[in-house]
Amino acid sequence: MNTYLKKSPYLLFLLVMPVLGMVYKFLNENPQKAVHISTAVDGLIPFLPIFIIPYILWYGYVFIYLVYFCFKDTRVYLKTLILIVVGEIICFLIYFFFQTVVPRPQLTGDGMLIQLVGFIYANDQPYNCFPSIHVLTTFAIMLGSRHIGNKHLLNTLFIHIAGSLIIISTLFVKQHVVPDMIASMFLVSFLYGILFEFYSVPVTEKRDTVFVKNK
Repeated sequence: MNTYLKKSPYLLFLLVMPVLGMVYKFLNENPQKAVHISTAVDGLIPFLPIFIIPYILWYGYVFIYLVYFCFKDTRVYLKTLILIVVGEIICFLIYFFFQTVVPRPQLTGDGMLIQLVGFIYANDQPYNCFPSIHVLTTFAIMLGSRHIGNKHLLNTLFIHIAGSLIIISTLFVKQHVVPDMIASMFLVSFLYGILFEFYSVPVTEKRDTVFVKNK
């Protein structure tokens, strides 16, 4: 219990996430001269409303695993959070100078899945797509989890299977196109190499030292 109490203050760093969300919302609601960067492959990818489920799962996936990282390994938590923050800031700069738009399909029907897609469409304009923040944050969690030790096999499987479904869901619900996905994964891989391979984030940890008196 004492370990959890010592690590819980680090959760305050998660308050940066709503701030990043407000920046994204501002950029998303103020479109400039947006361009299409769809590829021929995107034209072959069908619109599948069922993928709105993993797409929405993203909202809990990133937050829950960041909290899990915090208590499991604070260093990995901080590195992953820094990766996400720096990655999103880079995305925002790209959005400001190079805004893209993704064409959306005409929604028909009134099923639950279509309604969920409609809800996402209504609350997230089709701008600011390259690179994809959905993909960026998910891939950051997947890579960061590699440094968490003693994970249960089911936990490891869920992180990567759910993460993969979230990433491809962005294509099947027509929120992003292939270049958005590739750019995000490239950006995360680049930042991951710097933060996890070349740079160590220091975290002060209290250690008990035993002194043995010489006889």
